[in-house]
Amino acid sequence: MPEIERPVRWPELGTMIRTAEEAGFDSLWVGDHFLYRMEDRSVDAPWDAWSLLAAAAAITSRITIGPLVTPVGFYNPAVLAKKAATVDEISGRRLVLGLGAGWNEVEFRSYGVPYDNRISRFAEAFTIIRTLLQEGAIDFEGEYFSARDCELVPRSRPGGPPIMIGSVGERMLDITLPYVQSWNVWHTDTGNSPAGVPALRAKVDAACVKVGRDPSAVEATVCVFVRMSGGSGRRQGDGYTDRTPNPLRGDPEIVAEELRAYARAGVREVQLVVDPITVESIAAFAPILELLDRG
Repeated sequence: MPEIERPVRWPELGTMIRTAEEAGFDSLWVGDHFLYRMEDRSVDAPWDAWSLLAAAAAITSRITIGPLVTPVGFYNPAVLAKKAATVDEISGRRLVLGLGAGWNEVEFRSYGVPYDNRISRFAEAFTIIRTLLQEGAIDFEGEYFSARDCELVPRSRPGGPPIMIGSVGERMLDITLPYVQSWNVWHTDTGNSPAGVPALRAKVDAACVKVGRDPSAVEATVCVFVRMSGGSGRRQGDGYTDRTPNPLRGDPEIVAEELRAYARAGVREVQLVVDPITVESIAAFAPILELLDRG
């Protein structure tokens, strides 16, 4: 979904969400950010991610939804678990909970969120979030967070929604791989190519073995930058326009075959970063999805 490429109001966002489901997409993702400060000192930000996810849940019936990804430090972790359970319930258990440690110091500082010791803070928050969602209760006192005699009620489903970790950092993998169902990387981490996947998969597989998890139990997901008609780059929150040197583009058969190559590399799902991100671009992807559905 759009972030700061251009101003997008709810009526258009709602149309995009419905169009994505109608076109045949399997999942829809929302960035979770509070504030970007650009190189020219201007500021920009997307709408609140969890409000959009709740709205998307309410106006769709099939498509999976999730944040890509939520920096856990933005929220009290027990409250975030409550938000996730609620959106999962509204959607009819279609939420995938994407979590990360965050990277944009500007928004942490501006919103009064501590930026130091992010991984250590993530570890404590993750313990609270995943325990509440997966087990329903926790009694925890940490250095950064606490949840004393805390229970998550009501719960959307036994075991909670699946959790995806948006990182392949060594410490983050050690913390999360015993518990998550999938991992994710941005398109720059693969060079926007299936050829960039095997090295990352090998790293995550080794980390799974290290923590005693079967690598086949944790699915690989990657973002792919796709250039549609009229695309010239997506404005990004780190102060530049994403003009990936090798965007995926071409006739439907070409794009579909490249996406099949990701599957052959062991990727279970791709999240498409579509340029331009418009209702028309989303609808224009339908013939490609039809080709993929045929195998």
